[in-house]
Amino acid sequence: MAFTEAVGRTAIDQFAYVGQLARLTWRAAVAVVTGPRQGAGLRYRRALHQAMAVGVEAIPIISLITFFVGVILALQSAHELKRFGAMEFVPNAVALSLTRELGPLMTAIIVIGRSGSAFAAEIGTMKVSEEIDALETMALDPVQFLVAPKLVAMLIMMPCLTMWSDFMGIAGGAVFGILGAGFTISSYFRATLDALLKEDIITGLIKAFMFGMVITAVGCQEGLMTGLGSEQVGRSTTTAVVKSIFVVILVDLGFTALFYFTSPN
Repeated sequence: MAFTEAVGRTAIDQFAYVGQLARLTWRAAVAVVTGPRQGAGLRYRRALHQAMAVGVEAIPIISLITFFVGVILALQSAHELKRFGAMEFVPNAVALSLTRELGPLMTAIIVIGRSGSAFAAEIGTMKVSEEIDALETMALDPVQFLVAPKLVAMLIMMPCLTMWSDFMGIAGGAVFGILGAGFTISSYFRATLDALLKEDIITGLIKAFMFGMVITAVGCQEGLMTGLGSEQVGRSTTTAVVKSIFVVILVDLGFTALFYFTSPN
């Protein structure tokens, strides 16, 4: 009986947590849309600062990691395709794997480590130092002041970063294709363009958009739930990273299944 009660309690807690994420995201979205009408517009300078931190400053590490991932994908694909004499399909395998799945997912995991954890640490520190209470005392909505700019920045930058990571991954695959598979630069990228469909790119960008929403919601929610004491900030940051990765994987699974069953092909 105790086991079933524990399972039921855990399930209820998880559903409640998902509800909290949805409510926080909704409040932030409403603040972005209706704030200007109520005389409390989005703080564009703060949103721009967040976009620089989330997007521009992440370009070097994303470029490096996805470039090497592209090389690895090309090597692994060539290892199997060589057995069937089908080395000409290496660009197809690299491009489709990156645009549909690995590009958005790798970008999300990197952004979680850089920005999702930073969101939780920033808001958690403000919660511990009672700055959140000070904002409420000054009649400032913490969601509108803190969460909404982060949400806007993340929703804009995640698709941009994903497109860049797709390009860098394909460039990494091209390095192997040119040096080890007999392609020229023009023939490799021509084969890549022939392999890609508009739907492949769009599905990856839709995932990236949803991942950005999840990362912002989880990071900010964990920050707002931080308890008293500096130790709790570290715990909130760790929890934000773990939960963000878990939820991103679940969202990825859901959208991958949806695209598979609704695809006309």
